[in-house]
Amino acid sequence: MKLPGHDAIARQADEHLVTHRVKLPRKVVEHPFRQVAKRVIMALLVLVATALIVYFDHDGYNDNSDGSVDLLDSFYYATVTLSTTGYGDITPVSDAARLVNIFVVTPLRVMFLIILVGTTLEVLTERTREEWRLNRWRSTLRDHTVVVGFGTKGRSAIQTVCATGLKKEQVVVVDPSAKVIEAATADGYAGIVGDATRSEVLKRAEVHKARKIIIATQRDDTAVLVTLTARQLNKGAKIVAAVREEENAPLLKQSGADAVITSASAAGRLLGLSVLSPAAGMVMEDLIQQGSGLDIVERPVIKAEVGKGPRETDDLVVSVVRGHRVLGYDDPAIGTLELTDRLITIVRATPGSQIAPDVRPIPSS
Repeated sequence: MKLPGHDAIARQADEHLVTHRVKLPRKVVEHPFRQVAKRVIMALLVLVATALIVYFDHDGYNDNSDGSVDLLDSFYYATVTLSTTGYGDITPVSDAARLVNIFVVTPLRVMFLIILVGTTLEVLTERTREEWRLNRWRSTLRDHTVVVGFGTKGRSAIQTVCATGLKKEQVVVVDPSAKVIEAATADGYAGIVGDATRSEVLKRAEVHKARKIIIATQRDDTAVLVTLTARQLNKGAKIVAAVREEENAPLLKQSGADAVITSASAAGRLLGLSVLSPAAGMVMEDLIQQGSGLDIVERPVIKAEVGKGPRETDDLVVSVVRGHRVLGYDDPAIGTLELTDRLITIVRATPGSQIAPDVRPIPSS
């Protein structure tokens, strides 16, 4: 695979100046049309109430044109009064009418103006409110998971991780497509619109404070550049990347990825296994679907299991993680289980049961 130079890509990015922004999940709000309709109806109700108040006390008002105030004049007076136009052709002359204007009509005028300018005020304060949310989000975000690419691979990966107990608030999605980020925020994830090969975009995702980074881009060369940038910003995060071609996997590991998954080869192996044994293919597919049927999980050894062999535990042990090595369950080097070991087991997933995600990266052997 021929990769373009990092400097060349950086120059291209500078020339095209990719814009990026942070988008947080929004709460479900009422449709804007309904909000406007409600405010219009409320304003009309205030107008009608004011007009009726004036009409019931029309003897206390004077019209400069004919001296009397009818229903139409009452609505006219209510309109010019509530809108603060105030032509002065109809005025309250009695003490009762003036008291009503002071204690009733004036509060109604204030209410009317608040209703009308409410939408404008909301638009003006939206930017300040959003900036406050972003600052609060950045200050509280720690040990989160960053997902670069929210296609089929990225979406499936984060759904699997969330099935183990990770909260959606602890996930940040980075993708250059605004529509994809809209879909991510609709699912409850925070999103960054931008090119993840740029360090500025990853910094907005707080990648330097992340615990796990999942790279599921569409192109292998992009995955390499994202891995290099992410590893430069965060030396201790666990980085897992997906590639299409198996020959590019070593390059991803050299770039700083802890684990590399070859999507095309993995799918091909599952297809071949399903051809040879459909039942075995179904079992393998069940194992990789977290939260239903059989699950493959990693957990620490408990005190009651120390000194026992892998086959003597209650769970079905597949492998034992000891230090930097991953040993098969029948490897003679295991001997008996130690308290510092971790077990990779197959368990039956039950509704409501969750296995805490691994918080310690397994170094590659």
